[in-house]
Amino acid sequence: MKAKRVFFLLFLFLLFMFGYSWQVYRAFPKRERLLSDKAYQGKLVFQKYHCIACHQLYGLGGFMGPDLTNVISRSGEAYVKTILQYGTARMPRLGLTQEEIEAVVAFLKAVDSSGRFPLKKDEYKIQWYGDYYLHY
Repeated sequence: MKAKRVFFLLFLFLLFMFGYSWQVYRAFPKRERLLSDKAYQGKLVFQKYHCIACHQLYGLGGFMGPDLTNVISRSGEAYVKTILQYGTARMPRLGLTQEEIEAVVAFLKAVDSSGRFPLKKDEYKIQWYGDYYLHY
């Protein structure tokens, strides 16, 4: 009789635990995508052609090409499209389609709108416990 009661309580506990877990996960907020569909496709093209091997985003990546964090606001869309289409002496012509070029430009616009790199000296202050940004 005592064993049946223990198994019943264990079953009841497991049922409550799974029911509660289901409620918690069902109520969990859905994560929104930060990039538009076109910018996301551009990110995939950026990864497909291993652009990060030569270029940087926020100072992370290769050192052969320039940092592309703020290339749209610095040089403009037309310049970026031309470089992607024809290449340069140091950057090979990748043979991207117009759709891929537009997608990469949309991705670089999204990256450009997310912040600046490098920060100027008056934009951050170094403390003994780390640094913090004064302006964004």
